[in-house]
Amino acid sequence: MKFKNHSIALCTMLLLGTASFMGGCATTGMDRSVKTSNSIKDVDSEIRKMMVQIDVTAASLDAVVVPGQSKVKKSFDTYSDNLENLDKEGKKVLKRIDEMKLRSKEYFSEWEKQGDAFTNSEIRELSEQRRSTLAAAYAQVPIAGAGIKGSYHAYLTDLKEIQKYLSNDLTPNGIEAIAPVAQKSAQHLVDLKSSLKPLLAAMDEIKSELYTGKK
Repeated sequence: MKFKNHSIALCTMLLLGTASFMGGCATTGMDRSVKTSNSIKDVDSEIRKMMVQIDVTAASLDAVVVPGQSKVKKSFDTYSDNLENLDKEGKKVLKRIDEMKLRSKEYFSEWEKQGDAFTNSEIRELSEQRRSTLAAAYAQVPIAGAGIKGSYHAYLTDLKEIQKYLSNDLTPNGIEAIAPVAQKSAQHLVDLKSSLKPLLAAMDEIKSELYTGKK
């Protein structure tokens, strides 16, 4: 009788342990999936915030170099604040791109391991197809983002040096002297916006796979 009870208890423990293990794996996989999906939303949101801030900062620089204005100090302070915000937004985006590369690699590596464990060949094949499709889409992000760092830093350097110059010579003559340099910085602005387009396209590709599907 004791032996029978002991066997039942042992079997119960094994079943509960197996269930806990399976539940733990499912939760871990779900957590990774949710975190990866949320990361995409965060990156996309921050890229778009950065693009808005780029335009706002460029407009505030244009306002500073308008000749003969009466509130030049206020315009300069607004430009300085916008430049600081752009610097913060840019750092966030560049950091997110790097993080996304690492996290997606871990995510798809673990997905591949779990996919190999399916005994149902149809499910295993479906898992592999989805993993390959999404992995290819995710891989485009660091590739598309490769040109952003250079163009971003080139433009930001222009803006910071213009700010530094004006902080020492915020006079009508000083503004007139720096105005041509400010106008030339617009080329780096164009380059930066152009470098962001492939990244946005890559993000849209991922979102279509995750949220809207393809026909």
